Parts: sequence; structure tokens; C-alpha cells
Amino acid sequence: MCGIIGFTGKLEAKNILLEGLASLEYRGYDSAGISLFDNGKIRTIKTAGKVTNLVDKAESSGDITSTCGIGHTRWATHGGVTDTNAHPHAHGKVTLIHNGIIENYHELEVELATAGRYPISQTDTEMVAMLIDSLYTGNAIDAIREAIKRIEGAYAFCILFADEPEVIYCIRNASPLVACHANDGSIIASDMVALIPYSKDYFVLPEHHIARLTKDDIVVMNLEKEVVVPKMIHVNWDVTAAQKGGYPHFMLKEIFEQPESIRSTILPRIIKGDLPDFTVDRIPNEIFEKVNRVIITACGTAMHAGLVGKAMLEKLLRIPVEVDIASEFRYQDPIIDKNTLVITISQSGETADTLASLRLAKELGATTLSVVNVKGSTIDRESDYVLYTQAGPEIAVASTKAYTAQLSCLYLIAFKFALIRGTITEAQCGAYMKELKAVIPAIEKTLTLDKTVEEISRGLADTEDLFFIGRGLDYALSCEGSIKLKEISYIHSEAYAAGELKHGTLSLVTEGVPVIALATQAKVYSKMISNIREVRARGAIVILITNGDAEVEATLYDYHIALPAMNDFFTPFSSAIVLQLLAYYTCVHRGFDVDQPRNLAKAVTVE
Repeated sequence: MCGIIGFTGKLEAKNILLEGLASLEYRGYDSAGISLFDNGKIRTIKTAGKVTNLVDKAESSGDITSTCGIGHTRWATHGGVTDTNAHPHAHGKVTLIHNGIIENYHELEVELATAGRYPISQTDTEMVAMLIDSLYTGNAIDAIREAIKRIEGAYAFCILFADEPEVIYCIRNASPLVACHANDGSIIASDMVALIPYSKDYFVLPEHHIARLTKDDIVVMNLEKEVVVPKMIHVNWDVTAAQKGGYPHFMLKEIFEQPESIRSTILPRIIKGDLPDFTVDRIPNEIFEKVNRVIITACGTAMHAGLVGKAMLEKLLRIPVEVDIASEFRYQDPIIDKNTLVITISQSGETADTLASLRLAKELGATTLSVVNVKGSTIDRESDYVLYTQAGPEIAVASTKAYTAQLSCLYLIAFKFALIRGTITEAQCGAYMKELKAVIPAIEKTLTLDKTVEEISRGLADTEDLFFIGRGLDYALSCEGSIKLKEISYIHSEAYAAGELKHGTLSLVTEGVPVIALATQAKVYSKMISNIREVRARGAIVILITNGDAEVEATLYDYHIALPAMNDFFTPFSSAIVLQLLAYYTCVHRGFDVDQPRNLAKAVTVE
């Protein structure tokens, strides 16, 4: 969450910072600000609201001549949404921006007050600016080193010192920072999306390392002041991948990009005989041989992908698979040993609770395998093994193509795992892989249903309560469909296992309440029909989703969506597309911001 951008070089910094903040808007924020070296002094402009508000304020602030500055979009954690609480924060000679949370800020506030230093904002961040300034005697690196010894929490700082113009200092712990040096200067940001207009080669600032950015280079050093050379990473997509490309919203664009993202994820990992191969990922077969238990840990949409992965792994492997919400897992006392495989799933690779789960699993001796979309992210670097989803940049807060790419990786893991363990033959594995490849044209066909789904969504625009029901894989998809709808349309939505209707849920189903019923699994199809009759009898408006040409009585539904016919194991892909489109168009018809829903952020880097 929040966005950071910093530039020092030969170009006009103000425009670079404002454009960078605009490219980071998807991360979620409620205020924005910039600080610039202008004629030897640091000038700060900040405001509550959108980046467009900041642009207007900057334009009305008169001429600014600057080639060095920092910018920030804030998502409130300490203190309300006000101009004063917006970043950057300045105290004495120090001006600073911050992503993360300072856990001991109150203790710092009390300590600094005894020295006559008092904040003007209600933020934890200002305490850090005050602390660093109190420690600054002319050597920026020494002041930063001493300050972080006394700071507890997650942070990514970019810092200007008034008597060291044209220089930016940066340090991080948990919260991400990426940087690059190009012909026109040095740039740092919280996300590579802001770097792409300047370079396709970047590095992730290592934790607890200080970066000193000048127009000529970037020097990285550890806390012992030893210079280190960071590992460079190359991006294989260009700036157009992070633009709307003619679509009205990033979310719709990313929904329609799913055939390609799945193709990019699957096809490079298939060898002769249609067998899964992880050679390019450097994942040895041996890690699957000793495992007697699997734990999948993730948050939100990634956790819902894990529910589908659990179903596939248990069916093919016949070993126990547990799916834990990362924020709960890390505070439990999980039963883990050297024969446990812990799979963590995170689009950004920086999700704070998922990262903490990964670290706990490693401490307890588990083998860790992560599914992430961002190379060089913290989860990527700290995992034993990684599968990249190859989804490209996902800008909309509501995850779409990252989810189905995660499913693709989990299916590949399940097939590879089962083949290595001998629970399926090569012939069976090859057949499964052919079915997985067939998902790509199936999704392309599903996308042609978008106008049908849009028309159905019109009837949901005035809805305040809605329910999803399903069994087995369909229940896992119900959970994902529900979170997708509620996070962007703000409709109160719940997902229930259809067999649990009689155990309380039916009391909530009344005349006119919409129920989205997923019935794509032949094994429990007749049971689902009975459940649909139950809600129908109580006046529910039923939107029924089935696999292929399943015969359904017209009296059972108000709307019916038939997915392209496919093996029941693989319907989650097409079901996901329909549910994403339903959420998208419902949001559009309700008139809300599709790509930047209220109170939410793309990368949740704080607990």
C-alpha cells in the first residue's frame, strides 16, 4: 500500500514525481505530496485527496526549478486524512516519506518531547523525521544508522537532508523499494511500474541497506558501511503493459488478458509428452519425494486460489493439505517438520502476513515453495523455491489475471507432485496437462459471454445483499466471487457451502434476494439442484452457472450462464472469468471506481 517515488538527475523532477505517483495510484491512497530541492531549499507541496489535486496545487504554487525530489501517496494508518498528515514530513533539516508502520512511535514521541521536540501531525512517520534530525550532526548515513536501531516496525524511507542537495537516502525493512540508474539520473520507487519509463533493468534494495542516490550513480551499503553490488533484474514487459490500452478500466483489460497470462505461465513448463517440467524454475524433483503434508498459506484472493489447489492436491496425492489464512497462521503454533511443504501465494511477493508465514515455516524446518508474480520481491528472495506466475503487471486493486495464473501454477504443482510420487502415470499426467492447455481456448470462449454477464449485472445494481453457493470446487470459487463483488461494488456478499443452507443461512434468503449458484461439478450436481430449489422456494433470484450443456429446468433460475464444456477439474478457470465480469459490470452500473475501491490497497505490506 502507499506509493513512493524519488528522482535525482538531469531532468525536471516535479513532472517525474507527479507522473510516478499517478502510475502508483492503484496501490491505494488518500493523500499525496512531493518535496523538491528548489534553489537550495526544500519545498514541500501536499494535499488530501487524489494526485490530480496535488497536480493542481503544484501548478498553482508558482515556478519550481528542481532536479531532485521525493513523492508519496499515503494510505492513512495513524491520523486522519488531512493535508497536515500527508507525506512528506519535515523536521529541522530532514524531510522524509515512509511506507509501513512504526510500532513504537508513541515511545519515540514521549522521548523526543523530553528534548523539546513536538510533532504537528498525528502520524507515526513524523516521529522518524524528528528522530533522525535529533541524531543528525552532518553525516546522513550515521544518523540513519542510529535511528533505525531505535525504530520498531515495517518501513521504507526516502530522506532528503537540507544541507545535502541533489541527494536522496533510502533504507527499508519489509516494505519494498526498487531502484535504477538511467542516462538522465537515479530513480527509486515502491513498485517497478514507476521505473519502467526509464529502464527495464532495476534492483530491489536489500533490507537494512542504505542507498545513496545522486544524478551520477546509486551506491548501496550495509549497516557496516560496506559497499555492496545489488543483483539486477530485467523486466520483460514495457510501459504499455501498465496502461489501459483502450479499455475503460484496468480491471477489464486484465480480465481479457487472462488467456495470454495463463499461456505464458503454462507453456514454458511443458516438455515432450505433455509433462510438467520445472527445470527452468530450478525446482528439483526431490522436494516432492519426502513430503507427507502440505500447507498453503496466503491472504484474500490468493488464499482462495489455495482452496482450489488443496482440492487438486488431495485428490491426486492422497496426502493432507491445509489452507491457512496467513494472518492467522503466523500467530498459531503450526505443526511443521522437515517433511512439510509450505506453499505461499502472493501476487506482489511483499504481502506482510504471507511473508511472516514464510519466515515462520522456514524457522520450523519446512521446505518452502512460493507462487509470486514479482521477481526480486521479498518472498521470492527468501523462499527455497519459486514459481513465477508470468501474469505481467496487474494494476487494478481487484485481482483477476493474477488469480487464474496462480491457479495455473497450483495445477502444475499438483500434476508434477503426483507424477513424482507415482499416484498418476505419465499417460494420466499427459492427459491432465492437455486439459490444462485447453483452458486457454475455453477462457477465450468464456470472455465472449461478457455482454450476457453485463446484462445480468444490471439487475444487481440496486442490491444490498447477495449470496453465493456451491459445493467442492464451486464453493472455493464462491468464496472468490463473493470477495470480488464486495470489494469493488460494496454489495454485502457472502459465500456458503450449499450443503450448509439449512444450518442457518436460509433464514437470510428472502423474496428478491439474489443467489449466485455455481453447479459445475457432476459429482454433486443433483445435490446442488436440491439446494437451488430451497432458495428458489423462498423467493430468491437465482443466477445459475453450469458446465457445458447441463440440462436444467427453466423454473430453477432467473438467469443461466452455461460455461464452455470441459472436465469438471478445470471449471474454476471459466467460473472465475464469469464472476470477475459480474463484479466488474455490477460496479460500473453502480457508478463506483472500479480500479481503486475505497479503503483497499493493492499490495498489503503492513499487518
